[in-house]
Amino acid sequence: MEDVVIVDAARSAVGRKNGSLAGVHPTDALGTVMMKMLERSGVASGEVDQVVGGCINKLGAQGMNVTRTAWLSHGGAAETPCITIDSQCGSSQEAVHLATSMLRAGMADVMMACGVENMTRLPIGSDAVGLKPELGKPVSRTYFEHFEFTSQFEGAERVAEKYQITRQDTDAFGLASQERAKQAIEGGYFDSQIIPLEVPVLDEEGKRTEETVVFTRDEVPRDTSLEALAGLKPVAREDGIHTAGTSSQIADGAAAVLLMTASKAEELGVKPLAKVVDAQLVGCDPVLMLEGPIPATEKMLAKTGLSISDIDVFEVNEAFASVVLSWAKTVGADMDKVNPNGGAIALGHPLGATGCFLTAKAVHELHRNGGEYGLIAMCCGGGLGTGTIIQKM
Repeated sequence: MEDVVIVDAARSAVGRKNGSLAGVHPTDALGTVMMKMLERSGVASGEVDQVVGGCINKLGAQGMNVTRTAWLSHGGAAETPCITIDSQCGSSQEAVHLATSMLRAGMADVMMACGVENMTRLPIGSDAVGLKPELGKPVSRTYFEHFEFTSQFEGAERVAEKYQITRQDTDAFGLASQERAKQAIEGGYFDSQIIPLEVPVLDEEGKRTEETVVFTRDEVPRDTSLEALAGLKPVAREDGIHTAGTSSQIADGAAAVLLMTASKAEELGVKPLAKVVDAQLVGCDPVLMLEGPIPATEKMLAKTGLSISDIDVFEVNEAFASVVLSWAKTVGADMDKVNPNGGAIALGHPLGATGCFLTAKAVHELHRNGGEYGLIAMCCGGGLGTGTIIQKM
């Protein structure tokens, strides 16, 4: 198998709930990121053999194979097939993995992975709640014969209990995420990965106006302090340790990654940014649900022969603070290398887009700080974990 390389990785800036991307149709956010990334890479859309996209709430504005609609709506070649997949929060990271697999198998030469989620329009759980009762529930009674059905919020609390993580631990981690994100934004660390989007200005009632602005700056980080975080109430249960300040923010955004075989990149004359070393999707306890980054990391390190100290940048999704803290405690990661520019607590978690979002962050951070290896990992609803190791080129 020849090397699979990442030619480019890009994303929109992240919009807060009811923020700059609230009035942008998800297909327009994703389609713009797709095409602008191809344009700056010098690759025609007809060169792309297939697009694999991630999205969780696939109904309404994100229904009808949102990946294909976004591609066609912004001038993508009609001959290029597009599919939309769901592995919950890890959807677009698994899109990177499926693209990598097709390239390694010789089924394609050029692939795009991507993801989108507009959580303002379609909040988490939109595909499971608020629908007509006659359509049924996503979990049948037989599920309960095998497992207790828990929410991700409850899973985060149980993970914290299992790994002896305290409220003080999570508050300190939440503050660090905000401070690192603020420094990264002010320092222009994300400039190379963000695709500008022209977005409508909304009026006081949240309706589109004729005026537009160019959106280029993440708008989700917050000013806070340990004292302010300590004063927030738990979000899951009265004795819980997670608050709005130590959980991922509701957000809107889109991201994409362009991958090729090494020989195709050479043929097209494009310079790769990184290569994919390993990619894994694992299952874990669906009751605790959020431990997936741990076995995903352990499996990749065992397979590649790399040690945790070989990794220069970790991007581990901050769905909840306890997810990252339990992972780091188990695998022995240096916290100075973990989410060095902030994570989802500060920068938001636009669900189906986050896998490619984190991949873009890791790729560009390796080039900014001179590191060699990056590791991306995410927990996913239902007890899954995604993991990718990349190497800078």
